[in-house]
Amino acid sequence: MTAAVAVAARDGGSRPFAGTGTLLRFALRRDRVTLPVWIAVTAVMVLSMPGTLEGLYGTAAERADLVGQLRANSALRAMTGPLLGDSLGALTAWRVGVYAAVLAAGLSLLTVVRHTRDEEESGRDELLRAGAVGRHAPLTAALLAAAVADAVLALLLAAGLSAHGTAGAVAFALGVAGAGLVFATMAAIAAQLTESARAARGLTAGTLGAAFVLRAAGDSGTADGSSPLTWLSPLGWAENVRAFTGERWWVLAVPAGAVLAQGAVAYALAGRRDVGAGLLPARPGPAYGRLGTAGALAWRLQRGGVLGWSLGFLVAGVVYGAMTKGAAELLADNEGTREVIARMGGEAGPADSFVSAMVGTLGMVAALYVVASALRLHAEETSGRAEPVLAGAVGRLRWAAGHLVAAFGGAVVLLLTAGCGYALGYGRDLGPILAACLVQVSAVWVVGGAAVLLLGLLPRAAPVAWAVAGAALLLGWIGPALDLPGALLDLSPFAHLPKLPGAGMEWRPVLVLLGLAGVLVATGVVGLRRRDVGG
Repeated sequence: MTAAVAVAARDGGSRPFAGTGTLLRFALRRDRVTLPVWIAVTAVMVLSMPGTLEGLYGTAAERADLVGQLRANSALRAMTGPLLGDSLGALTAWRVGVYAAVLAAGLSLLTVVRHTRDEEESGRDELLRAGAVGRHAPLTAALLAAAVADAVLALLLAAGLSAHGTAGAVAFALGVAGAGLVFATMAAIAAQLTESARAARGLTAGTLGAAFVLRAAGDSGTADGSSPLTWLSPLGWAENVRAFTGERWWVLAVPAGAVLAQGAVAYALAGRRDVGAGLLPARPGPAYGRLGTAGALAWRLQRGGVLGWSLGFLVAGVVYGAMTKGAAELLADNEGTREVIARMGGEAGPADSFVSAMVGTLGMVAALYVVASALRLHAEETSGRAEPVLAGAVGRLRWAAGHLVAAFGGAVVLLLTAGCGYALGYGRDLGPILAACLVQVSAVWVVGGAAVLLLGLLPRAAPVAWAVAGAALLLGWIGPALDLPGALLDLSPFAHLPKLPGAGMEWRPVLVLLGLAGVLVATGVVGLRRRDVGG
């Protein structure tokens, strides 16, 4: 054994955390765009809400009436949690607290998986460990990167909401950051159990979805968040801190204990496996290959995502449908809220406007799916898995086509599934709801086309497609509430869609958006064919 190898072995064994600081700086440098954008979107969503709510519920009587209505509306509680106070701070925590916790959790789990299992799967982690890097340094750096992101988000939220009560602002921020750290350590465990980053992300994201469903089921049955189902969910812990409504600081000990326990489990598991391997054995494939085409391979890689997203959209559709009747009554009693929903869903009756607004929200979320699915091409390319496929009798167009069909066709499946769930939850005829869902396809495809364009022409900038989808979601969700100028809202393709089911069908904007999506995809594919693989 050479002296250099001996030093590396000594540092990796006797100093298990050696090199953590260097790896942390490297991780933060790699995420210097993704983390700030995600944090900024979450902070803007939360910090813009007090002003919006003040415009909608400007008097104490209006806010007290809202509290009374929420106590009697289980469907709305399932979506946003219970409303326990009538101050602007309490309304903010009710309206966006759950979603801020979900965004913090998503940010954290993606960060941890990217800097642990992704690095092992690509082989870069093994190269780093050949130097003076301790065995636990990569995991520690990944957890610290997630912790830094959650801490920055917490500081922004606490500072921005402090005008409505310092104690409530701190409690709200710590609750959101606590949810992020819980799912960061949960992702660290998943990264030890599985052999692929895709499986680790899917396992942790599925747990996040289950946590949301548990909290929703608990909150639908109680008006104060005291249900055992709510307490079983990490998202329910953030809610039960009760920011701005008599803070319960002791609840923060629950996520803190979960973080410590899960972190200890992750480190224990990390010490029991080989680099690159998972503790759960991978299922062996067939002795002889059964995939005869590049399209079949693409579907095998994408089918889990399509099925998982479809199930989520089905559940969301049922919940939104169940909310519609109660929401229509709420809109009828508050002119400010009715105006916001009208800007989102058209000038039809309250029920139709609400349906259009909720279907539009589902369309904007579907844009996130199409970006994730289209960028699977980028992951295959950067990981080196694309080259063996393209080395055979498979052209780039055929290789890309399978993934693009799964991305763009999958978006249609998602929206159809959501429409069926919505009609089931609302108890209304299926046809108008499906028409409202399908009209979203053209705008979703434009966002997907932007992802393909970046992938084909500027592959290193391909992750910017997430910013495009996030901007569309931000403009469509928060823009109407803030009454932003029409010229700014029109930057989103979703702003140009007809407001079905209340308004009449307008084919011109839909066809223009479909044409634009076609141009973007075609240009991106041409760029992909002309550039070097991995270039």
